[in-house]
Amino acid sequence: MEYNDQIMKRLKRVEGQVGGVLRMMNEEKNCKDVVSQLSAIRSAVDKTIAVIVADNLEKCLKEEMASGGDTQKMVEEAVNLLVKSR
Repeated sequence: MEYNDQIMKRLKRVEGQVGGVLRMMNEEKNCKDVVSQLSAIRSAVDKTIAVIVADNLEKCLKEEMASGGDTQKMVEEAVNLLVKSR
């Protein structure tokens, strides 16, 4: 699978957020602030996972439908990936 610039930008943003949390921890910032930032990171990662799964699913479904195959299994696998990531 080819990962586009949008996905890379999302992950670079997450990378920056993780660096920010580490700085906050080194500066002994308030627990609530650290947890809030960690929650934002988790949300950003979850959204990135969803984008990757959706993009890949779309491509796979098109290929499978073009060949007359059954798409149900692919949809189930995509849903399982999303559930497993949580």
